[in-house]
Amino acid sequence: MSHRSASREAGIGSESPNLAFAGTTPYEDYVQADVLTHLQHPLSDDPGEMVFLVTTQVMELWFTVIVHEWETACRALREDRLPVAMDALKRSVRELEALNASWRPLSQLTPAEFNAYRSALGEGSGFQSAMYRRMEFLLGEKSSSMLVPHRGAPRIHAELEKALREPGLYDEVLHLLARRGHAVPRAVLERDLSQRYEPSAEVEAAWTEIYSGDRDSDLVRLGEALTDVGELVWRWRNDHLVATRRAMGAKAGTGGSAGVAWLERRAAKNVFPELWTARSHV
Repeated sequence: MSHRSASREAGIGSESPNLAFAGTTPYEDYVQADVLTHLQHPLSDDPGEMVFLVTTQVMELWFTVIVHEWETACRALREDRLPVAMDALKRSVRELEALNASWRPLSQLTPAEFNAYRSALGEGSGFQSAMYRRMEFLLGEKSSSMLVPHRGAPRIHAELEKALREPGLYDEVLHLLARRGHAVPRAVLERDLSQRYEPSAEVEAAWTEIYSGDRDSDLVRLGEALTDVGELVWRWRNDHLVATRRAMGAKAGTGGSAGVAWLERRAAKNVFPELWTARSHV
């Protein structure tokens, strides 16, 4: 029976969408929904584990698209295509908002609810996420020790090692400022990219100069886009901290981390630090 005959037999008029396909639907071919919806394999009998597992997988997907946006922005900045970089940064702000909203299903877990399936995680912990690590590296939070958990996965380890040694988002921004004539020190521009970015008084002065000038300049708009990113990263870390504190108090985290204590140290840090401190001088 032809697709047209099948549609007529089902009582479907010409104004209706096509419902008959020889194989899987074009939607399935593009989205791979059947793959996505069969990736969940809970390890406990607790019904709450499904929420935890799916939410974590959703977070991984948001990490992936945000890394894509920031890598797009890095390339565009390197090539002096500021509008392309700005578009990518603005998209990433909306994506960070969606990522942060992912905490809501987990934000009010009680210790008993979390304990019902916590053992299923074993030594698993969010800090082992390779895609989240690539996000952190792009933010200038470099650390070679964070490659260690991935030594047994050669492809992932190689991708992270490459990201460790490449310029992050802020590195590319500072090179752009230098090309625009701002006094970014050579020590900053030629720093060891495998190390964590450290604040610079001269970079703070450069941002102070930018923010004290034309309020509608493209560099002010760039600074504000980065500030939006930095604020949402800070909110992500704090939401993580609060959700963890509610679910497990001060107990050691899964994977051997210090749990809340480790998250508190992370939440106290700002990315793109001089963008925040320069505001005191404008």
